[in-house]
Amino acid sequence: MNLKPETLSKIDEVITHYPTKRSATLPLLHLIQEDVGHLPPDTSEWVAAKLELQPINVLEVITFYPMFRQKPIGRRHIKVCRTLSCALLGGYKTCATFEKEFHTHLGEVSPDGEVTVDFVECLASCGTAPVVMIDDELHEKVDCAKAKQLSDQIKAEAKKR
Repeated sequence: MNLKPETLSKIDEVITHYPTKRSATLPLLHLIQEDVGHLPPDTSEWVAAKLELQPINVLEVITFYPMFRQKPIGRRHIKVCRTLSCALLGGYKTCATFEKEFHTHLGEVSPDGEVTVDFVECLASCGTAPVVMIDDELHEKVDCAKAKQLSDQIKAEAKKR
């Protein structure tokens, strides 16, 4: 696995915080994803060797938690809440708008490499549904018109780069 030296140092340091190495699985996966952008195929084996586990024990964690990505995503990550409040107030239409605007489908990278659109579970803002998180920024009451506006903003920012 090709990780930055500072990531490797953090990994070694984090392991010391736990009386049982296995307990460092989640933090290590977060550090790797932060460095690489996703969890490459050899992650399970690498983390398992580091924590003296079987690779399946790490793979179980990777596949259980939806925040871990096993393939690269676009430069921007659009997460649309799909739980009840958001669904009832138009979250599925909001999601479809983002897919249409970026000519992509759920979980795929747009042709320009700019975005990945995903459905996610509750973003904890049910009273302001439908909600969308773009990277780490929460957007509330995102109907189709607001989704179009946010898409235009992302496209404009991409052109400036």
